[in-house]
Parts: sequence; C-alpha cells; structure tokens
Amino acid sequence: MDKRVQHEVSRAFVKRFLFHIVIYVFFVVVIGETGWFYCNSKIWYLDDMLYPVIHFLHENFAAVFLFMVCSGSVLIGCIHFFWIASMLGSVTQEVGKLYSGSTETAKLPPELKEMENQLNDIMSNVRKSRREADEAVQRKNDMIVYMAHDLKTPLTSVLGYITLVRDEDKLPADIRNKYLGVAMKKAERLEDLINEFFEVARYNFTHMALEYSTVNLSVMTEQILYEFQPVFAKKGLSYSTHIGPDIMVSCDIEKIERVFDNLFRNVVNYSYENTDIEVSLTESGEDSARFVVENCGKTIPKEKIECIFERFFRIDNSRSTETGGAGLGLAIVKEITMLHNWDVKCESEDEKIRFIIDMKKG
Repeated sequence: MDKRVQHEVSRAFVKRFLFHIVIYVFFVVVIGETGWFYCNSKIWYLDDMLYPVIHFLHENFAAVFLFMVCSGSVLIGCIHFFWIASMLGSVTQEVGKLYSGSTETAKLPPELKEMENQLNDIMSNVRKSRREADEAVQRKNDMIVYMAHDLKTPLTSVLGYITLVRDEDKLPADIRNKYLGVAMKKAERLEDLINEFFEVARYNFTHMALEYSTVNLSVMTEQILYEFQPVFAKKGLSYSTHIGPDIMVSCDIEKIERVFDNLFRNVVNYSYENTDIEVSLTESGEDSARFVVENCGKTIPKEKIECIFERFFRIDNSRSTETGGAGLGLAIVKEITMLHNWDVKCESEDEKIRFIIDMKKG
C-alpha cells in the first residue's frame, strides 16, 4: 500500500474518531446544561429521593463532566479499535483471494475505497502474471509434444536407410549411393526442424532486446528476392515487384531478414507450380510503410486464417514436416513483428494468399 493510500486511510480513521468524540461531548454538554438548569430551577428538600444525587452532582459537576468525557472517549476508542480490527480482517480476507486463485474482485468498506482500488489493481496484475506463466508452461509442453512428433518421421527415415546400407552387403553402388543421399537429405531436414524449434523458443521464452539500426528496406527486399531465385526456380515460380525507392526503416535487421525469409519460404511451400508471386513495398504514410507478398495457392478458409500465426499450425494437415515445415515459420514472423510493434495479417480469396505487414519507419 503506497503512502498516499496510507494517508487517506489514516485520515479517514482519525476523522471518524474525532467526529464521534465531538458528537459525544456535545451531547454530554447538552445533557449537563439541561440538568444544571433543571436542578437550579427547582427547590429541593432533604426528604426528596433525588436530593443526594442532585447535591453530589452540584458539588462535583466539573469532576463528573470530566469523568464522563474521559470514560466516553475511552469507550469510543475501544469501539473504534474493534472497528479497525474488523477492517483489517476484511483486508486480510480479500488478500487471501490472491492465494486462492479467486477471480472475484475485492470488496472493502467505503472508508477503504482507495485501498480497495489498489488491491484490485494488484489482484489483476497477479492474475495476469499467473495466466502468462501458465501459458508459458503450456507453450513449452506443446513444443515438447510437437518436437517428438515432427522429429520422429525424418529420424525414422534416416535410421531406416542407414540400416539398409549397413545390412545389405551386396547392394549395388548406385542404390547404396541413392540410399545414402536420401538419408543425408532427411538428416538435413531434421537439422532444419531442430533449428526451427530453437528459433521459436528464442522468440517465445526469452525477453529479447532488439538491436535497432536504420536499413534501406527496398535494397534488402531486392537482395532477399535475388537469393530466393534458385528456390523459386525449382517450383517454376516467377515474381514481379513494385518496390518504392529508398524506403528507410529503423528495425533489427537480422530479425526482419528472418521475417522476409520465412514469408518467402511459406510462399514457396503453398504456391501452385509455375505461377507468379507479387511483391510490393510502398510508403503508406509519412512515418509508415507496407510490405505485401501475394502468391497463387489454395484459398485458406477464414477459420484457419485466424490460426495461421499460431505455433505448430499447418494450413494443410495432410502435409508432413517434409513439405510443409513444422508450422513455426509464421509464428516466428508474428513474434518478431510484435516485438517491433508492427502489424502482420493474412488474407485469402479466389486462390490468392496475401501477407501484409504494416510497419513504422521510426
């Protein structure tokens, strides 16, 4: 509880206590004055039953008045002590909700409204942290499950082909070389999958600091496309560009290169053969730019578009890790763009798939 709330609570207690003391003293004075006036307005005789009492009060009025004020103050103080204890009990009960995992909001007496607001803020932050921790554990568990599943297929193939080469002494040289070539290809794919898992772990389970620098994104895009030409050619893909000149952006260059690399690999995996890819990079405002890559492929249903950036999600479940990856590439794209406070989205219609990144230059 910060000092401001402590001050408010203390002031509320003091105000309440002093208010009750003032009210009590006021009534004591009113009753005393009324009694004094009544006693002096009447002639009392020794045989009156109230005479001893009246005489005592008359002779010791100041002492009696002081005693009533002091005893009343003590009584009011005791009542307030128990009231404060009740308040603390309410606070303790509400704080206990933090440990019980309750989703209820804290409810305190009106006098503790400031404390109630602060306690609810703390409870909200604790629940958020607990939820994020649970999600992180779930992500790690998911990764272990998917790793076991996705690594098993290529590993089984590698072991199978190596076992054939080892056990078949009379294999022709060309068949042996073929088997070894397939095993090598599977092993390389296995290495790629492991690297993908490590990449997504980096971006999900650690707080990475971005190393910002200014880059000519136009030049970088052209360069990455040039490097992808052999990959495009294997599938008969061609590309056309609409790239604005000298679009300068402040970003972590290495990570943004990974974003573009993952997007282009996804385009290759999910494009029809012998089709065209359209790439554009344009300024969308004074301090913003837009990157768009569009390819021809099977239309993605709307319900799948919502999940396309989730870890381990594959557009086509029939694809294996051999052809469709581990389903981590777009998750990495999402993580990196979020780190940059950029927006990435996917659109698909009429056998077109379009990825759009809206980025800030500064």
